[in-house]
Order: sequence, then structure tokens, then C-alpha cells
Amino acid sequence: MKHFISICSICCIALCSINNTATAQQHPSVPKNGDVTILLGDKDKDVKVYNIFINNAPQAFHIPGAPRFAIKGKNNQFYLGVGGSVKTTVSFDWGNPINNATNFTTSIIPMHLAKGNGGLLQFSAATSNLFANFIALPGSKNQVGVYISGNFTGAEYGFDLQFAYMKYRGITAGYNYTLFCDLAAAPPTIDNENAPGLTIVPNAVIDYIYTINPKWSVAIGAELPITSITPDKYTYAVNQRIPDIPAYVQYSWNKGGSWLRLSAIMRNMQYRNMVADKNQNVTGWGIKASGSAAITNKLTAFYQGAYGKGITSYFQDTYGLNLDLVPNQAQQGKLSTSESWGGYFTLQYDFCPQIFASTTYSQIRNYTPLYNVENATPWNDQYKYAQYLVSNVFWNITPYLQTGVEYLWGKRVNMDGLSRHNNRLQTMLRLSF
Repeated sequence: MKHFISICSICCIALCSINNTATAQQHPSVPKNGDVTILLGDKDKDVKVYNIFINNAPQAFHIPGAPRFAIKGKNNQFYLGVGGSVKTTVSFDWGNPINNATNFTTSIIPMHLAKGNGGLLQFSAATSNLFANFIALPGSKNQVGVYISGNFTGAEYGFDLQFAYMKYRGITAGYNYTLFCDLAAAPPTIDNENAPGLTIVPNAVIDYIYTINPKWSVAIGAELPITSITPDKYTYAVNQRIPDIPAYVQYSWNKGGSWLRLSAIMRNMQYRNMVADKNQNVTGWGIKASGSAAITNKLTAFYQGAYGKGITSYFQDTYGLNLDLVPNQAQQGKLSTSESWGGYFTLQYDFCPQIFASTTYSQIRNYTPLYNVENATPWNDQYKYAQYLVSNVFWNITPYLQTGVEYLWGKRVNMDGLSRHNNRLQTMLRLSF
């Protein structure tokens, strides 16, 4: 592990010394070549500021990137755009309702619902958003970008920071989604949680992306460890010392509208073995294939498949379930990694530039190590796997106003075979500014 980290560090330093401006992978549903109104400053159009704003923002269907208005500094050196969106949803659940109006999280489907609670109507304006997008020296080799964004979430609509990062010559530093996430390949959904098999974790990152040519790019990062473990009476969690190391290589075609990304992540997780009275290290790892492909002019596919050991924190559905390391019942004082895999497949059909529909199926499975030893106690109520299906239609009424309707179905299964499912029908109205 130490040699691996040393090699990664050398590679980062070597790559960073090369003059390179990384090009962001854009979600096919993100508008292109739009307009930004300059409120203050010279209104000439020497710089394609809209596309620069878009490339500086996270590349996802549901995340706003380019503001409608911007302030420009002297000599076209600085641009500051402030924008946001107001998103309202109405939903109805039946089966085993999830008490969350914005997130259809299959891992929290109630397994022991009280009688009489089989339906739930919910209204929400949560995940409404504000963001600031700042560009300095646009179009030059020394271009600097800053993006800060947050959502109003929860019953009290508190402000929740989503992104706070800066970009320079292919380096991204700050608070962002992990490099092990292919955000541009995420399915388009009203559901803010999205597919359970999606690898998507907000984290403190230092990532580097190098664009070799229009078709090939590579990346590597050092990110804050987010180990989530289940200790027993012989073990406990300790402070982590070594960052998680994600990396990928990507091949793009169709002018960047289609791509295949092969990703990997290496993790070192440390805990205290009270039997041996010392800290012990466990290596976690994961591999992933993801991307998007234009099948026809109107039909687009999005996909991801990931597998690994000790990476449950990186899956949407199992994040925070303490399953990266679990007790090894064959040996007191030892924790072992959980094996898991997950993924999704999406088809999106564009009826016209204003209307499109999509369907996504996703699954994630967790294999907690249970050993055939005397007095071993299986985790009967522990999460084993989940399935998720979503179908939706979106209509861009104007460039600023979008509506949609969506049906979701989800199922959770425990280790003892107990399963529960839930259905949701919801609609959305979102105004972006």
C-alpha cells in the first residue's frame, strides 16, 4: 500500500507539471451553447462564457451549471454568475412508504410498518438550490474556476452544502463528488437520491484529470477516507491515516457525447484489534465500468457496473450503513471487508428537443461475511440487496421552466430473506434562474 501511494504521488506531480486544461464530460441532457446575460461590465462576446460556466460546474442532469445572469470584470478577466433553482414536488407512496419527499432510498424502506400506514402523500420544495460560478482568466491556460452550491433540504429547509471546489489546469480541489463517480453518466430522475447502485459520494478531494486528446483522458486523486465499520466488543474504530486513491481511464467518441470509463479505487482502512492490542490495516478495493452511448440520434444509454470489497460507502444505497468492515466471527478481534456489487442501465429517448423520457433499472448486493463456526450469529435484519426501477417523462416548457412525472418501484431484502417493497408516483415543477 505504501509503495502504491508513493507511485500515485509521483504520477500526480509529474502530470501536474504538464500544461493541460481538462474538458469536463457533459451529461447529454445538459443544454449547450446557451446564453448568459451580462448585467455589468463590457457586453462583448469575445469569450463563450456559457460553455465555460457549464464546464466548470458538476456535469449532472439535476445540478445547475450556467447562471442566467453574470457580472463581468475589466478586460474580460473575471466572470461571476449567481443562480439557482426552485424545485417543487408532489408524491404519493403506496406499499411501504418512505418518509422522505425528495429521496427514494431503498435501504430505508420500512421493514416492520405499523398497520394502517400503507399510503403516504408528500409535498416538498427541498433540494431547491443556490449556486455561485466564478471564472478567472477564461479561455487562457491559467483559467481558474470556483463553484459553490447548496440545497435547502429536510423538513426545516436547512442549507446543505453540496459543492465547494476550485479548478486549475486539470486539478480539482475542495468538496466535490468522488472521482470514483461518473456523474455525467447518472440517470435523469426527479428522485434526488437516484439509482441505489450508483457510486456517488460527496467528499473532500484533490483530483487531477489529464486530457490526452479529444478521445482519451486519465485521472487520479487523493480523497478523504470515509471508512464506515461495524465494530464488536473486541474492536473499535480509530482515526484514518491514508487517503482513498481513485483513478480512471476514459475513451470518448461521438464528439464526446459517448464514452466508456474504467475506474478503480484503492483504500486502506484501519481499526483497533483489542485482542492483539494494536491497530490493524485492511485493504479495500473496487473496479467499475461506466459511461454513455448514443444508440441512435434519439436514443441514449447510460450504464454502470461496479464490484469490490470494502467499498459499500461508495454506493448510493449503502453509504452510512457501516458495512465496509464487519466482525469476522471466525477470529476474535478481526474485521473483514464486505463484498458488494451494484450498477444500473438507463435508456433515454428524445421525442424532440423539449421532451424526453427515460427508464432505469438498478440493483446492489452486499455479501456480509458469515462464517460457519459454532455460535456464529448471522445478521438476520442486515441489508442484503435492493432493486430499483424508475420511469419518467420530462418537458422543458421554456429554457428556464421544466416539469416531469415519474414512477418509482423499490425493494429491500434482508439477510434472513425478509423483503419489503414500495411504489411512488410523483411530479415536479422546476424553475431555474
